[in-house]
Amino acid sequence: MAGLDRDTLFVALARPQMFAGVTYSFFVINAIVTTELFLIMKSVWVLLAALVVHAIGYLACLRDANIFDLWLVKVARCPRILNYRLWRCNSYHP
Repeated sequence: MAGLDRDTLFVALARPQMFAGVTYSFFVINAIVTTELFLIMKSVWVLLAALVVHAIGYLACLRDANIFDLWLVKVARCPRILNYRLWRCNSYHP
């Protein structure tokens, strides 16, 4: 047991679905937000902002490919509670 051997097939099967270097869910969310902002602002500069957001997502996915999926689960399962401003955390009992 000098070291663990990494199998490339296992690594490929354990990664989420990727598109253009980011997870598919991040890509879809970025596309929806960019489209909405483009329709509201009627400016081409929104597309440049989308490229910057995509680059940030790409750098985050280089570190951990599941980071956005984990964040979406956290947001869905751990909403903020009413006394968050007082304790700066989700404290259920004072």
